Amino acid sequence: MKVRINILTCLFFLVCSYSFGQIEEYNFKRELRGISNQWHTITLPDEVFGKVSQDLNDIRIFGVTEKKDTIEAPYLLRIANKESVSSNEVVFKTLNTSYNDNGYYFTFEIPTSEPVNRIKLDFSQKNFDWRIKLEGSQNQKDWYTITDNYRVLSIKNNRTDFQFTELTFPSSKYRYFRVLIKSKEKPYLSVASITQNEIKEGTFRNYKIKNFDIKENRKSKQTEIDVELKMPVPISHLKIVVSDTFDYYRPITIKYLSDSVKTEKGWLYNYRTLTSGTLNSIEKSGFNFKSTTIQKLKIVIHNGANQPLEIDEIQVKGYLHELVARFTEKATYFLTYGNQSVSKPNYDINHFANKIPNSLTKLELGEELILDKEETIVAEPLFKNKAWLWAVMSFIILLLGWFSLKMIRK
Repeated sequence: MKVRINILTCLFFLVCSYSFGQIEEYNFKRELRGISNQWHTITLPDEVFGKVSQDLNDIRIFGVTEKKDTIEAPYLLRIANKESVSSNEVVFKTLNTSYNDNGYYFTFEIPTSEPVNRIKLDFSQKNFDWRIKLEGSQNQKDWYTITDNYRVLSIKNNRTDFQFTELTFPSSKYRYFRVLIKSKEKPYLSVASITQNEIKEGTFRNYKIKNFDIKENRKSKQTEIDVELKMPVPISHLKIVVSDTFDYYRPITIKYLSDSVKTEKGWLYNYRTLTSGTLNSIEKSGFNFKSTTIQKLKIVIHNGANQPLEIDEIQVKGYLHELVARFTEKATYFLTYGNQSVSKPNYDINHFANKIPNSLTKLELGEELILDKEETIVAEPLFKNKAWLWAVMSFIILLLGWFSLKMIRK
C-alpha cells in the first residue's frame, strides 16, 4: 500500500511539472485582463500572426493558479462577422420575347410582391458584348427604368473563358420586368433566374502597404507588382484600382511569398499562387480568397499585345480574428503562442458551440513578453583553434618517427 502511494505521488508531481512546463514550450505570452465571467472574447492583434503557424494551431490560453499549478482554458477560433450571402429565388414566368429597332426584349412576370435585386441570364452563344436596359412595370403600360446601359460580356478562346451576365440593381418591387438587349444579333436566352440576395458584410481590417513597386516585363508582356505590408497579417481581399477609363480584360495571378532560402548567389524566394482570375473594367469589386497570413505579394498582370494599365492603388484587407474562450477556474491567464511543432488543440466546446452566449465581453491584452528558454549547454571542443590541433598532430608524428628510427638502429 505504501509503495502504491509513493508511485501515485511521483505520478502527480510528474504531471504537475509537465503542465507547468507547457507555457515554457512557447515563445511569447500576453496577460489576459478583465476576466469576470465564464465566457469572453479575445481579439487577436496584428503583431501575433507573424509569430504563429499559418493555420494558427499554436495558440493556447494557459492559467497559473495561486498554488502555481498550470491549467489550460479551451477556446474557439472565429473569423468575426465573415461575409455571407443569402439568396432567395423568386418564381416567375417568361411572358414573351420580341424585337424592334432598339433590340430584343424579354418580359418576365412575378406573381408575388417580393422584392428582387438580381437577374441572372445565360445565353447559348459565346463571345458577345451587349448593353442592357432593365425596366419595371405594374401593368405593362407604364415602364420605369431601373438601370440602363448595363454591360454583359462573354469571351471564350484558347486562353480564357470569361462570362459576366448577371444584372444587379437596387431592390425593386414590380409585377413585370423587361430586359432590353441592345443588339443587332439575336440573343438566344437559355436560362434565366430572378433572386433577392441579402449580403451581410464582414468586419474587415484595412492594412497599410509599406512598399509598392511596379515593373513592366516587355519580353513576357507582363506587369509585375511587388507589394510589401508592414508585418505578416491575415488577408482575404485584394482590390486593384486602375486609373485608365477604357475597357480592359486581363488575366491576373496573385502570389504570396511562402518562404525564402539564402544561397551563395543570394536569396531564393518561393512564391505560391493565392488566386487567379480576370482584371476587367466591368467587375471592380476585387478578388476574394481564403484567409492567409502574408507580408509580401506578387501580382502578375498578363497584358498580351495590349498596353500596360495605369495602376493607381492596391487595397488589401482581411477579416477580424477572435477567440471565444471559457474560464472555469480562478487563475492568472495568458494568451500563449509561438510553437511550430504543436498540433491543433481539440476541445469539448467545439461540439457545443450553440451553447455559447451571444453577448460576450472582450478581454484586454497585456504587452507581449518573450518567454525565457533554458540554454542548451553545448560541449566545446578541446581545441577551438585548429593551429593547436595541427601542432599536436605534428608532435605525435615526429614522436612516432623518432621511435621508428630508434627501433631500426637496434
